[in-house]
Formats: sequence, C-alpha cells, structure tokens
Amino acid sequence: MKISIFDVAKKSGLSVVTVSRVLNNSSSVRQKNKEKVLKAMKELNYQPNAAARSLARGKTGIIGLTLTTLDDSFLDAVVKETNERLGEHGYLLALSIARSFEDAFRRSLFQEDRVDGVILLSPTDEDEFIMELKNKKIPLVLVDNSKSHPSVSSVIVDNFKGGYEVGKHLIELGHTDIAHIAGPDPFLSSRERERGFLTALEEAGLKPRCIERGTFSMSSGYEIATRWIDAGELPSALFAADDYIALGVIDACLNRGVRIPEQLSIVGFDDQKFASEFRPKLTTVRQPADKIGAAGVELLLEAMNDPAKRQTTVTIEPTLIVRESTARKK
Repeated sequence: MKISIFDVAKKSGLSVVTVSRVLNNSSSVRQKNKEKVLKAMKELNYQPNAAARSLARGKTGIIGLTLTTLDDSFLDAVVKETNERLGEHGYLLALSIARSFEDAFRRSLFQEDRVDGVILLSPTDEDEFIMELKNKKIPLVLVDNSKSHPSVSSVIVDNFKGGYEVGKHLIELGHTDIAHIAGPDPFLSSRERERGFLTALEEAGLKPRCIERGTFSMSSGYEIATRWIDAGELPSALFAADDYIALGVIDACLNRGVRIPEQLSIVGFDDQKFASEFRPKLTTVRQPADKIGAAGVELLLEAMNDPAKRQTTVTIEPTLIVRESTARKK
C-alpha cells in the first residue's frame, strides 16, 4: 500500500498541515515537530512526490554540489550524508566534479533554471564561484572553505582545535622533538592546523624541530620523510597535515627500516577510511562527515527559504582518534 502524507501525520502525531510545512521546508515549524515528522517519514519509508512539489513551488527539486574529486573517503562521506539529508526533504542531488571554476561553469548544471541551490564542498576559486552564483541569484553554501566570506553561510571544521589536540597528545607522550609536515598554505585548514599545533608547543615551552610545506598527497609525505631519514634528521614525533601525507611517511619508514611508533610517532588528520585498515593503525583527527553534511544541507535550505536571513558560520569540532601509530617516548 502506498504511504501518504496522512499516514505520516498519524505516525508523527501531528497535523497534515504541519507535515506539509516540513515537506516544504517552512521555517515556521518547531524543531521538535520537524524531527518527529522526519522520523515518521523514515520509519514509514515515505517518499514525497518531489516532482509535484517542485512544480507547485516553481522549483526544480535539484540541489547541485561541486567538488574537485571523489577520490577521498572523507569527501565521499560528506557527499553521502548530504544526499541522504536532501532526500529526506524531497530533493535530488546533482554532482559536478571539477578542478576549477572555469571547468565547473562550462557545464550546464550551474544555471538558475537547473538547480534550486548549490553546495560548494572544499572549493577552489571560491571568489569566482560566489560572484557567479550570486549574479545568477542561486542560493549557495560553502563547506570546508579556505577563505572567510561574510556574505555566504558556511560550515567549517575547527582545524585549530584539531592541530592543538595533536600537539598536546604528542607532548603528553613525552615527545619534545616534534616536526610538522603542513599542507599547502592557500588552504585555511592547513594554516589553522599548523597554528593550533604551534600553540600547543608554545604553551609547553617547545619549538618544532621543523615545519615542511607539503601537499595533501602520499608522494609528498614519502619524499620529505625519505630526505629526513637519509640525512639522519628524523624527529621522534610528527604531525602530518592529512592522512595521505602520513601514509607516505609510514611507507618511507617501512622502506628504510624505521619502526613506528617505536622510533617515530605519527599523527594524521581527516580519519580517511584507510586510516584504521593498515598497520600500524593511524592515530588521526576525525572530521565528522555526518555532522558536516547535515549542517550544510540545513544552511542551504534556510538560504533558499529566506534569502534575507543573516548569513552564519557553523563550526564543527573534530575528535582525536588515538590508535597504534603513536607511543610514549622511550
């Protein structure tokens, strides 16, 4: 039997009018009631007629999301959560995987009659994207952006806290000879992770052995670590700006006979899927993809429903996940 809006109303204990308002993302519904409706929809496996609702509202029922790659388990998890949350509201997700602004806008996705809104996930060329989307009057939200844009709502991770927690963890293990392989300087996440890490060291009266500027890649970590090992300059502990750099370092150590964590403690950032699957399991900082995706959807729906609403920035806290790649200094 086909589930209807009346079934959702009965299941949630609320009126059909309230359910309808939730389906149309009305801001007048209390959060508690909204959650009841969404829970009832999920339990009943209710799928609203998105085409009919979109036609009635004069909308497409499609949200665009652009990112540079899906070859990243963290970004992939954010996209999956975004897709699920949009589905709960009757929207379809359209992906655009593009390396640059020019590449993205050569495609027809980002036209005012094709999508109701756009999520920019870890974008490059942020300024160009924002200017073009605003000119086309397409609502947008930034997720994991590299710059501050007061005119656009955004979701960011507290990268400073993540870097700070890494520094504290390594210091508490007795390490004083600590190095950092940072990410590319243009990325706000790289700069904030480094700043948090340095703050933790400064509070302990320490300075880093060195800070090397790398890229978010395994080859970058491998090249830098190999150079350190060959020069006899390997620190006792290392903070890598992301898990790919950390994996490259671990690979170099394995090839040169350096034992982890006995001779080198290493911490990554992101908690990519592989972080807990190879040996030693990587100590890292987890970015909660579910919370990031959910927050991005909520901000975009708010921007679509009330364009005059003041823009806001949601900051998500990361979590240090201690595994096997760090140990007490002997």
